[in-house]
Amino acid sequence: MSTTPNERLRGLLEPLVHAKDLDLEEIELSRAGRRGLLRVIVDSDEGVELDTCAELSREISEKLDETDAMGEGEYVLEVSSPGAERPLTEPRHYVRATGRLVKLQLTEGGELVTRILAVDEDGLDTEVPGVKGRKATARRVEFAQIAKARVEIEFSRKDKKEEEA
Repeated sequence: MSTTPNERLRGLLEPLVHAKDLDLEEIELSRAGRRGLLRVIVDSDEGVELDTCAELSREISEKLDETDAMGEGEYVLEVSSPGAERPLTEPRHYVRATGRLVKLQLTEGGELVTRILAVDEDGLDTEVPGVKGRKATARRVEFAQIAKARVEIEFSRKDKKEEEA
């Protein structure tokens, strides 16, 4: 039973990522001219610091050099956290976005911009912001109702720490 290059890389890199208490979100393998390009996307509930990405990048590079996982050619390795506009696809992504404004594309059609208040195994408890002086309203959204989801960028968003104080 053969595995894909991504599956082999995931098996090789996942232990290194988990040792840093991070989740391996994505592995992207592509070509950049004559070189291979390997993007490793990691995340955690607390986010990922730049120093952690740099340290993990060194460890991954050493591991890849010990094996033939990237073949004989040159390659570029990028280790980073997900971008702000990454789609929310796993329940843990929604948990990490608690308190954030999200845009949900609904399976029944239409979209909803709402703030995630809580997440459980079945879906989200949210608050739809009020418009033109109206009060915000609570809304429950089941995961089965969500076709796509993405965090909305807020420039004047209150930080969770500020809200808790």
